[in-house]
Amino acid sequence: MLDHNIHDLAELRDRVRVFRDRAHAGEVLAGMLEKYRGSDALLLAIPAGGVPVAAEIATLLEIAFDVIPVSKILFPWTTESGFGAVAFDGTEWLNEDSIRHSRLDAESIRAATEIARDKVQQRIVKFRGARPLPRLHDRMVIVVDDGIAAGSTIRVAVLALSKAGAGKVIIATPTAHDTALYTLAPMVDAICCANVRSGLSFAVADAYRRWTDVDDDEVMDILAQLHPARS
Repeated sequence: MLDHNIHDLAELRDRVRVFRDRAHAGEVLAGMLEKYRGSDALLLAIPAGGVPVAAEIATLLEIAFDVIPVSKILFPWTTESGFGAVAFDGTEWLNEDSIRHSRLDAESIRAATEIARDKVQQRIVKFRGARPLPRLHDRMVIVVDDGIAAGSTIRVAVLALSKAGAGKVIIATPTAHDTALYTLAPMVDAICCANVRSGLSFAVADAYRRWTDVDDDEVMDILAQLHPARS
């Protein structure tokens, strides 16, 4: 049984290839978030993959949309797996269990964290420029990514939003591993995840029939379409 504040679609539970693409995933999530249509809620997408999902939700529900750059802190020997994450405001979270298990030394941790911080700053400049974040204090915020495996990036985003005084924080994601959701549930007011999966093997891409990497140019195109004044 799922945690009381984790909301999913029972007909999609433990299934793969349930979404055509990220836009379709956003459409499904919009249906789950229907009660926020036209509200003061703010959708905040984690680039890059969360942006096309959130853009579809924002368009269908007619609510405000923006981006919050976040980056994994990667192990030195991989471009995928991480042991923590850095958020747009400098907040960082380190997975101490992963650090101990991998026997990372202090210098490796410092170097990897600096790389992640640099990536976040570069994306802030590219996607936000000099624009400040929208009002967050006491506001309902829906943070969106295209999937949650271990959950480090969404975790640090939630920590940063809480520090900024967000009134209510909801996680919305098309697909996630149930273990990550159980860990995140106590940190937020609610989680909306259409496709919850369990088991030893999990890949976000397995929820999609069409899966491609989202590059920065695609993110910029989406931002220009939703916020023409920026371009």
